[in-house]
Amino acid sequence: MGPPNDTTVTEFILIGLSEHPTGQSVFFWFLLLTYLISFLGNGLIIILIIADSHLHSPMYFFLCILSSVDLILSNNALPEILVHCFFDRPTVSFYRCLGQMYVGLSVVVIECLLLAIMAYDRFAAICQPLHYMQIMSWRFCTSLVSVCVLLALLNTLINVLLRPTDFCGRNVINHFACELQSFLKLACTDTHVAELFMQVTSFFILIPPFGFIVVTYMRIVFAVLHIRSTQGRKKAFSTCSSHIAVVSVFYGTIMIMYLKPQAKAASDQDKVMSLMYGVFTPMLNPLIYSLRNRDVKGAFWRIFGRKISK
Repeated sequence: MGPPNDTTVTEFILIGLSEHPTGQSVFFWFLLLTYLISFLGNGLIIILIIADSHLHSPMYFFLCILSSVDLILSNNALPEILVHCFFDRPTVSFYRCLGQMYVGLSVVVIECLLLAIMAYDRFAAICQPLHYMQIMSWRFCTSLVSVCVLLALLNTLINVLLRPTDFCGRNVINHFACELQSFLKLACTDTHVAELFMQVTSFFILIPPFGFIVVTYMRIVFAVLHIRSTQGRKKAFSTCSSHIAVVSVFYGTIMIMYLKPQAKAASDQDKVMSLMYGVFTPMLNPLIYSLRNRDVKGAFWRIFGRKISK
């Protein structure tokens, strides 16, 4: 009799914090607050950028895409994680698990590449302001975003094709949600090719964009040092430092997860790291990149201030 195929496993059990019922209630309220801030913040940014013509520029185009990606990322698994906090043995169907895993993988890759594009956009705006609109033309901007999406979909498609099909009845995932690393650990067939592909693509998706962002912001800092206005320098440094902080949290946690040697079993550290880039960063992005921005505040009062005054 041959080994069972993937139809043998019809659902997965997600451990999460089910072994720590006391911490699970605190975890629920923390996640709920994070989710509401992320959902409302990113949703508001998208509405403002679309509705206000003053924000129809390359910078806000990329911010709108970033908020859309963060909205998908936070809604992909987080609502289900919140519901699972009320169950001792939360389960997810086999195909829902696959969908959750591959959608999450796609949007994370898009965000990795998009953050590098946004760094280049700021470099062009600060270091070459006279030629900014020529460099960042609408055609060029949409092409960059299209390339990000195509690369993410191609990476996801290859991971789908390399997906293990035999689990030998193993269906317990030591995680809050379905995640590629934890999923591969359940397979009872050889997953070396899938794991090698994940390691190689993780390196090329993470290291070059992160290095590009660091170099780009260093060039921006040198350009800012030549600004005569003290207030202008402070504003530019504040913006750059905020962006670098968000980028460091996002890239740092993913690098720790995907570039380190893989253990045979998922650890609690992996679960925390996935929450940092999958839950915490989508909440921080609108706060750091947009809601502190004077133009965004102006758009808010132009759109909602009128309605309030009426």
